[in-house]
Amino acid sequence: PDFTVLDVSENKVTLSSKFGKPIVLNFWASWCAPCREEFAHFQAAYEIYKDNVEFVMVNLIDGQRETLQKAKAFISENNYTIPVYFDTEADAAYTYRITSIPVTYFIDKDGYIIDVFQGKIPDKVLMQKIDNLIK
Repeated sequence: PDFTVLDVSENKVTLSSKFGKPIVLNFWASWCAPCREEFAHFQAAYEIYKDNVEFVMVNLIDGQRETLQKAKAFISENNYTIPVYFDTEADAAYTYRITSIPVTYFIDKDGYIIDVFQGKIPDKVLMQKIDNLIK
């Protein structure tokens, strides 16, 4: 399913604009301890696979616990370069029926969901799932 989020420059981006390459879609928030812990694993995977896989790290903005400023500060403080998008209208969260985070979807190049991992994903599992996605 498609959705619209904002990039770091606050331009609208759709998930479907990323089709053509496999996609790792992660839903997270900076207040979520497991999300914070796994983020470094995603950054490491991004550095290895960025030419072959689209990484879509969707930050769930609720305007209270999570704000655009808090999320951007988390990214900046940790020097993350992985692409982060902001779900300011809850379009992505609603479309994917997100009830708990973190959650990661593995989507093939044509936009079909191949696998889902609920909770903090171990780095070895993340790498295995990405390897399976690009095969």
